[in-house]
Amino acid sequence: MQNGKRNRLMLLLSHYAGLRVGEIASLKWKDLLDRDEKPKAMFYLKAENTKAREARQVHLNARMQRELTSYWAQLDRWKKPERPVIQSQKGGSFTGNSLVQAFSRVFHAAGIEDASSHSGRRWFITRLAHSGISPKVIMELAGHKQLTTTQRYIDVTDEQKRNAVEVL
Repeated sequence: MQNGKRNRLMLLLSHYAGLRVGEIASLKWKDLLDRDEKPKAMFYLKAENTKAREARQVHLNARMQRELTSYWAQLDRWKKPERPVIQSQKGGSFTGNSLVQAFSRVFHAAGIEDASSHSGRRWFITRLAHSGISPKVIMELAGHKQLTTTQRYIDVTDEQKRNAVEVL
């Protein structure tokens, strides 16, 4: 698939940073890179780029930092800190809506049904919850104001329910 590396990065930003599609579309390299052009372990999303219109911290794990490093290294002519992280074929920015469509095309091409641009974020929150991370920490990482919002994202499987009753 054309733009495979770019598409991989947008999926990983959703899954490993828990970002909303509009937040991914708004990212510029200067937001993510330090003075030495290395990915930061933590950066701030600007208030105007978040759903709640409040700035928030985003933490990047080692895997996400390696992916950003690798992608940044191969950019060539588009390698400028003021450029969007996820660029259109012509080097411009995606809108939130056009990035939703890009996610849809990627999932369709991979034969994945019932997935959306929000699936990675749901996976991020569910995975943290099932790893024993404090609900308050997950809520803050997700940028939610209410714990009940975060809880709605957490998927539970039949196997998890079966295992839960076995601890009794």
